[in-house]
Amino acid sequence: MHPDFFYAIIITVLLMQTIQFYCLFLNISDRSLCLILNKEYYYIMRSFEYYTPTKVIFGKDTHLKVATLLKEQHCKKVLIHYGGHSAIKSGLIDEIRSVLDEAGIAYVTLGGVVPNPRLSKVREGIELCRRENVDFLLAVGGGSVIDSCKAIGYGLANPETDVWNFFLRTETPKACLPVGVILTIAASGSEMSNSCVITNEDGWLKRSTARNDLCRPRFAILNPRLTYTLPQYQTESGCVDILMHTMERYFVNIETMEITDSISESLMQTVIYNSRILLKEPDNYTARAEIMWAGSLSHNGLTGCGTGGGDWACHQLEHELGGTYDVAHGAGLAALWGSWARYVYDANPERFAQFATNVFEIPCSIDFNKTALAGIEAMEDYFRSIQMPTSLHELGLDLTEKDIHDLAFKCSYEDTRTIGVFKQLNMKDMEKIYLAAR
Repeated sequence: MHPDFFYAIIITVLLMQTIQFYCLFLNISDRSLCLILNKEYYYIMRSFEYYTPTKVIFGKDTHLKVATLLKEQHCKKVLIHYGGHSAIKSGLIDEIRSVLDEAGIAYVTLGGVVPNPRLSKVREGIELCRRENVDFLLAVGGGSVIDSCKAIGYGLANPETDVWNFFLRTETPKACLPVGVILTIAASGSEMSNSCVITNEDGWLKRSTARNDLCRPRFAILNPRLTYTLPQYQTESGCVDILMHTMERYFVNIETMEITDSISESLMQTVIYNSRILLKEPDNYTARAEIMWAGSLSHNGLTGCGTGGGDWACHQLEHELGGTYDVAHGAGLAALWGSWARYVYDANPERFAQFATNVFEIPCSIDFNKTALAGIEAMEDYFRSIQMPTSLHELGLDLTEKDIHDLAFKCSYEDTRTIGVFKQLNMKDMEKIYLAAR
């Protein structure tokens, strides 16, 4: 070893020990130390726009207020849109019908929405609503039902355009029929978001519209008790989706705002803590309430203030899994995230180290790479603790190299685009991440 290199190591160790001594002396936490080393205090506050017009009604039995909310919208006829048999079996749809009947509000119903909602159901809804002169759309369910409603709203309000063109982004919607929500699944955040995702059975393409405030729901009723009957897998998958909506905004390769980072990190810790409670106590109202409100805050734009919009590569990668293999969205994200993180973290290991320290309380060291990797492993350990997959095999998919090539080809729009901003990923990069996730 060259003497100069040896002396450099000694000086670095002594410097780190000195910093840690003063941190103890001045009562500076690992969190603050990581921020200081990461130069988080030296930036110009970013400009941003924050808009969240959705009226939220939160609490027990709030779904019984739906007639009052609909009357505020001055609607003449409502579509009650819902998913499978559980909404009927639980008595919820009958309860809503009864409330609307008592209030003298006309309605029609359309069920049958499935996870990864289908374009064919959207077209069915558009035809029904035109025939019945519906002027308001009420989604009773989770993200799939809400997104189906939003797509129906786009189709109805833009009759000169095929609704799928909005998802191909070849055309932009000029209006959207108003949407309201009675939420039964905490996951997607679509009850307050400006986005919408639909799967086209012709080619099994899962695509999102460009973000557009036209589709933001007018109101969202959040009654945590309506989530009690969810299967455990769906509950925990939803928790992953909530986390990922914040993490997609958190992992950016630019200077961010300390206040937004703190909100994001606290939200992630809250979801992690309460999702573990729900694994053992599915009827715990407080935990259900915390998760439900976190889901809305995670995707209404709050955790993206000052982040430049976010990365969204994991969502793009998962959309191809969901569209092709019809997997649960949150579970698909869990299966991919660790492989994505290990592939990109070296573009800004300091950011991943901050995540490790502030979310999982892993001591921050001068070796950001080591701390970053420890944080990634901690996240995967958390996924395992709530029985979520951390690989495609655990997700139930044993894919060939051709399968993976096809996924990357579709995700890259036939090798014509890149995804992500933390580290831009081309088709070859996508293939490597899918392969690493096997």
